[in-house]
Amino acid sequence: MANPENAIFYLEFPATDLPATKAFYHGVFGWTFTDYGPDYAAFEDGHMAGGFTRDEPGPGGAPLAVIFNKDLEAARERVVRGGGRIVKEIFGFPGGRRFHFADPSGNVLAVCTDVE
Repeated sequence: MANPENAIFYLEFPATDLPATKAFYHGVFGWTFTDYGPDYAAFEDGHMAGGFTRDEPGPGGAPLAVIFNKDLEAARERVVRGGGRIVKEIFGFPGGRRFHFADPSGNVLAVCTDVE
């Protein structure tokens, strides 16, 4: 299934104890996981995809919503022109590239694209 342009399609959560977090969601909700090294596990819940990253929760412990966009550089420019603040520059990861930004209220989200 193709990712919908400009839509949230992935949620990423911090996990201070990745093995315990995976065991919890598998046992309680039946989610399946794919490990990408010792610090990241992607999940499938049957409807939406997401991941857990070995990290301390940020302010408020909020998950990271990830928005898909085919043209990452153009999306970055629109974020900046619109008053957003880049908090993590464009970087690669298995399967794509992304950047993180803060909106005018301080909410941090990410925009990603597939590997070309």
